[in-house]
Amino acid sequence: MSESQGLVRAKVARLLNATDLALNKGANDGVEVGTRFAILDNRGHDILDPDTGDVLDSVQIAKTVVKVVSVTPRLAVARTFRTKRTGLSVMAGLDFGPRDRVETLRSDSHRLQQELDPKDSYIKEGDEAIEYRGDFDGIVFEF
Repeated sequence: MSESQGLVRAKVARLLNATDLALNKGANDGVEVGTRFAILDNRGHDILDPDTGDVLDSVQIAKTVVKVVSVTPRLAVARTFRTKRTGLSVMAGLDFGPRDRVETLRSDSHRLQQELDPKDSYIKEGDEAIEYRGDFDGIVFEF
């Protein structure tokens, strides 16, 4: 994914709350409501040849993916959008039924089990964000 493909590269300017963040690019840079960004782990991961140990290539790792919900000329606000259906909750004999769990910008233990150092699993100001169209071609951590 390079700028030559017309994709916007941005950085996280500020975390606004558990689901929203501000990016340092906006309408002047081609960002529109609905644009999706992958928030990247700053290091990617080398894939080694099992026979030789040589590095075959490196894959980008996204901490999360977000979608732009508002945009100004120089700034975009993006929000996590992935949800996961949880199982039935039964507490004290009451059935609360299935619930949708919305991803937040904080990591959880499941994500930490995927080889990302805990200190690197949180979304931080300065993290790189790249626009993507269709499916993100790197790895996106489950939540």
